[in-house]
Amino acid sequence: MMMCRRATQLMSQRLDRPLTWRERLSLRFHLAMCGPCSECNRQFELLHDAGRRYAPETQDQDDV
Repeated sequence: MMMCRRATQLMSQRLDRPLTWRERLSLRFHLAMCGPCSECNRQFELLHDAGRRYAPETQDQDDV
């Protein structure tokens, strides 16, 4: 089974690049069994979504 450290690395990398099918499968399996990593994944996604919402506003201001 994947260790939590590797799972968090993949959660972070998934935001920057597509994971391989093997990485996706391993991560999905780990998240199904590990509550703390599932919560960490939720927080990664929340931060990523917030960053995406903020980014267009800062780009518009830089153009002025």
